Amino acid sequence: MNNRYSRQELFSPIGKEGQQRIYNKHVLIIGAGALGTASAEALVRAGIGKLTIVDRDYVEWSNLQRQQLYTENDAHNRIPKVIAAKNRLTDINSTVDIEAIIEDASVLELETWAEKANLIIDATDNFETRMIINDVSQKVGVPWIYGACVGSYGISYTIIPEKTPCLSCILETVPLGGLTCDTAGIINPAVNMVVSHQISEALKILVGDWDSLRNKLVSFDVWKNQYTSINVDKLKNEDCPTCGIKRSYPFLSFENQTKSAVLCGRDSVQIRPSVPVVRNLEALENLLINQGGIVQRNPYLLSYSVDTHRLVIFKDGRVLVHGTKDITEAKSLYHKYLG
Repeated sequence: MNNRYSRQELFSPIGKEGQQRIYNKHVLIIGAGALGTASAEALVRAGIGKLTIVDRDYVEWSNLQRQQLYTENDAHNRIPKVIAAKNRLTDINSTVDIEAIIEDASVLELETWAEKANLIIDATDNFETRMIINDVSQKVGVPWIYGACVGSYGISYTIIPEKTPCLSCILETVPLGGLTCDTAGIINPAVNMVVSHQISEALKILVGDWDSLRNKLVSFDVWKNQYTSINVDKLKNEDCPTCGIKRSYPFLSFENQTKSAVLCGRDSVQIRPSVPVVRNLEALENLLINQGGIVQRNPYLLSYSVDTHRLVIFKDGRVLVHGTKDITEAKSLYHKYLG
């Protein structure tokens, strides 16, 4: 008899019944970087029934220091993160239904994904996406767990629609922005600490132990030996446009969606097409070869290096322009080589 989860089942708040509940649940993870890979591995080892992982990027060498599912081979071949993650996770637990989505987490897609999930875990690297998750969570009534880290600092908070303040409520009082991984770097212990808080809360939600939820925003600095737990219940705002009485879900509006963005921790800009497209990478490869430069293609993306820049084109039409943080320059390169 397979005793894979026997130690977890011996933990009385979970038990055999809770283990079955975990198996019956579906978790959506937005982002497959440091937080996303660690969270995905923890859930797969815990026996989640279905896991959907969404990420727009591919594996690079700088990821290997902290993004635990990836290998040098993934970085060398520029494998999309969700594909590399799924391959590794399937080796860890082949009974889990893993859905890997190579896309940017925009409004329409996020709402569709969230409607099918029991829980959303935030593992993204930008606040625009977090605010979209926040609006979608309230609109479809699915809990989500906020998490972020930079340097040796981390923060986490669990948001339950109709019960807790949402991220918009908290932002009015608690400053959550500031340094980024490209200005302060990041160390792996901070990542693991955030993930420990996120997955502990996730398991409570998955087994239905709502009374054990933390109900506080926690922040910590593992290098400075600091830990803070803040009760934010009183911050719930009835006039909040996301979770208040008259809701407008401002971050679900089309005009609030960024089409171009500088990527966190990267000398790179992402350009997203204004309308959905499907790129024929083979045809594009032939076109770019005739323009000079170095062209490399795998089944998921095409890399085109010219002068001091590199353009990485995905099937969904997104382009990462490496070698600049200037959005205007990135757009100019985009139009010059891709039309």
